[in-house]
Amino acid sequence: MRIVTRPDFDGIVCAVLLHEAENIDSDIYWVEPSEIQNKKAMIKKGDIIANLPFDPNCSLWFDHHVSNKPAVEVKGAFGIAPSAAGVIFHYYKQQGKFSGRFDELIQQTDMIDSADLTKDMVQFPEKYPYLLLSMTIQNRGDSDQAYWNRLVSMLGQLPIETILEDSEVRERCDAVILENSQFGDFLNRHTTIIKKISITDFRSLDIVPSGNRFLTYSLFPDTIASVKIRYLGPDKNQVLLSIGRSIFNQGCRVNIGNLLAKFGGGGHAGAGGCSLEAATAQEKIDLILKTMTDNQKEDVK
Repeated sequence: MRIVTRPDFDGIVCAVLLHEAENIDSDIYWVEPSEIQNKKAMIKKGDIIANLPFDPNCSLWFDHHVSNKPAVEVKGAFGIAPSAAGVIFHYYKQQGKFSGRFDELIQQTDMIDSADLTKDMVQFPEKYPYLLLSMTIQNRGDSDQAYWNRLVSMLGQLPIETILEDSEVRERCDAVILENSQFGDFLNRHTTIIKKISITDFRSLDIVPSGNRFLTYSLFPDTIASVKIRYLGPDKNQVLLSIGRSIFNQGCRVNIGNLLAKFGGGGHAGAGGCSLEAATAQEKIDLILKTMTDNQKEDVK
């Protein structure tokens, strides 16, 4: 059996749980949602997909994104829940597994993946161990895979205090704290506010800055949603959109996951992403922005 999941905190915790619950005999296959949607990921019988769109070749599937809701019953579990890890946790707990061992980890994963955060958490993540750890999980190249695998191993065996003492984890945490301190300046320079939607366009930058994705809601408190635009890679062939409802100002009525599913992406009602071909991206971005600024409610399907 092989775990197929994505490199974010929820995906890593999914892998922790599946290693505990199943007989996993292969390395984790780390992929992004677009690789499943575009049929670029090599999914095979025996694979367990978690926190990603469904592929009919897999043997088990677990997810919680509204845009991935299955039309027919599949083996595994789906639920509109704070995290995919929580879906997996409750699925196996009903079978008598885990015995409360991962209660704290699931509580923290639910909070982080659903963005159930306070302004203090957004502005000072270094005060919150699990939140800070989650921000060290970035996908900047194949070299990061070893780190993701180490986190799966550590989170399955060690308390959070011990994990944060690890030299590589500590180094990455320090880098995140520095990045966050600089990220606000980039947001202020590259963000435009239109009808309470913050639009951050990093396409003019050769190096896209990293930082706390929720910081925009603290910097622009009157906004109800954010749109971030950037190139997916140095070849600039694809544009990546990330859209989210404000976690502090509950005025956005657009179902973002459903909206972006129309453009080959997806996500939750409150957040999602999609990649677009650069040659035709702006026309589609304009359509997406019109929906966001019109702010018309679309019911969850």
